[in-house]
Amino acid sequence: MTPRVSVITLGVRDLAKSRGFYEALGWRTTAAADDDVVFFQSGGMVFALWGRDQLAEDSCVADSGGWGGVTLAHNVGSPAEVDDVIAAAEQAGAIVGRRGAETFWGGYSGVFLDPDGHPWEVAHNPFWTQSASGDITLPS
Repeated sequence: MTPRVSVITLGVRDLAKSRGFYEALGWRTTAAADDDVVFFQSGGMVFALWGRDQLAEDSCVADSGGWGGVTLAHNVGSPAEVDDVIAAAEQAGAIVGRRGAETFWGGYSGVFLDPDGHPWEVAHNPFWTQSASGDITLPS
C-alpha cells in the first residue's frame, strides 16, 4: 500500500447545513444541491461530506454518536493566519474550542468544531516546510 490518504469523508447529521458551513469558509464544490454526497477538492486529495447514518453503514461500523477519535488539521504559514482562520470559522458558525495560542511544542494553534462537532486544529508549525500551495513536507 502506498502511504497516501486520497479521501476523507465526514459523517454529518444535516448535509445542507454542513455544506453551507464549509462553503462559507471558501470551500467550493460542483455537487448539485440534491446530491447525497458533497465532494470538495482539497489540494491533492478529496474532502467529502455524507450523511452520518449512510457513512456508518457503508463503512461497516456501528455509530455510537460520539466523537470518533479523529481530529482534522489545517496548517497555515503564520500565527496570524491561525487567528484569521479561527475567526472565519467562528463567523461561519463554528464553535471555537481553543483560540490560537503558543503550544508546548513550539508552534501556534487553535481549534474549532464544525456543525457536527468534528474538531479542526488550525496550526502554524515553524519546524515543517510548507509550500506556496500549502503542501507540508516533514523534516528528514
